Amino acid sequence: MDKRFANIFGLTEEQSIALLDTPPEQAADESERYVAASQLANYPSEASIDALIRAVNVTHDSLDNRITRRKSVESLGKLKATLGLNAIRTCLSDPDRYTVESAVWAIGEIGTEDAEILEEITQLLAKPDQTYRVIIHTLVKLDYDAAVDRVRPFMDHGDEPTASAAIAAVCRFARDFSQIDRVISFLQSDNINARRACLEDLINSQYYAAIPAIARCPISLMFRLRAVRTLAESGMASGEVGIDDALPVIEQILRDHPQDLELVHEYDQPPALDFLIRELYHTDFGRTYLAIQTFIDQQLDTAPAALFTTYEDEAHNDYGAHYHVMKLMGWLKHQPAYDLLLEALNNTSPQFMKSRAGAALSLGELGDQRAITPLQTSAHSKIWMLQYASLMALEKLGDYSQHKLLLEANDWAVRAKAHRSIQMAQA
Repeated sequence: MDKRFANIFGLTEEQSIALLDTPPEQAADESERYVAASQLANYPSEASIDALIRAVNVTHDSLDNRITRRKSVESLGKLKATLGLNAIRTCLSDPDRYTVESAVWAIGEIGTEDAEILEEITQLLAKPDQTYRVIIHTLVKLDYDAAVDRVRPFMDHGDEPTASAAIAAVCRFARDFSQIDRVISFLQSDNINARRACLEDLINSQYYAAIPAIARCPISLMFRLRAVRTLAESGMASGEVGIDDALPVIEQILRDHPQDLELVHEYDQPPALDFLIRELYHTDFGRTYLAIQTFIDQQLDTAPAALFTTYEDEAHNDYGAHYHVMKLMGWLKHQPAYDLLLEALNNTSPQFMKSRAGAALSLGELGDQRAITPLQTSAHSKIWMLQYASLMALEKLGDYSQHKLLLEANDWAVRAKAHRSIQMAQA
């Protein structure tokens, strides 16, 4: 579990248990019980698990308690608490659909081969108004192929993420890829949730031919990298994907240039600079990448000053816009941005991890030889994507000194990158 943002509320395990054990009708602030249930996911002890189970068994019929029960179920799932399975199982028949959803998800996280539990989950597909995507995903995760015929009808569901999950499940269970192109088409959906969801479905279906299409999907590079690396690792293990197939795609995603994407939006008239700046903060990266391409094509003279301004105003504290500003400075080859990029390269705050890799690549784009030394240092980061991006940037600057030192790197892609680049340099 990622511990970087753990315990943001400052509660100890003992305090969390005491708050969660407070009867709902006696709680001074019911939201405290929810926070406590959330915090206990950071404490994998028997005491925490027992407290969460007790909370799941509290069926006081208030909205606040229902929310706390859901969070308790979720925390048990995060802890992969096998001891909590029986309590979670009772939630599968709960009248609250969101409690059912949490229970299904948690069982998937904990794992089970109990056919009775798997059948109970499958039977939820016949129940109205359920979160069918989560149910289907859990059945795939638990490898319950007996559900395949009951999943099939959802292939034509009106909700794109649900249909995508169903198609991928049939591919996985029946090895029937006749409709996989529909899942790939969702990579260019107007619906950002469908774009994100179908990546998980392509992973589940183990459809390796989708790797190039995933790389072109206009969503965050973190989603794309995870999908491509997961598929590549599985495909290389089975012999269906080669390292020379995977590395160019990984590099394409890390470069993250909008020209390498299939954009799903367009402008009906030339946008103003202020509008383009605001698009850098949009949660739909499809819109953001269109704005970035427009900056590169049409705003070469005016963009840098506007980017510096928005960085000072907001982007310095917004990890999404921060990343886009770093990348744009490189694409625009704006030399005065060197110090800003160097600062981003060395920013170890976890939320700016992506920006560090973006800054490394942009320093390579600037072509300033001063960047070689700091990039040599970042090439030995513990973060694989920063290592890889640093090697890419160093190559732009004509330096291959670190490649030899990373031939035995911990990450398979970094190792392969080092080997491949040395071979190409010597050819």
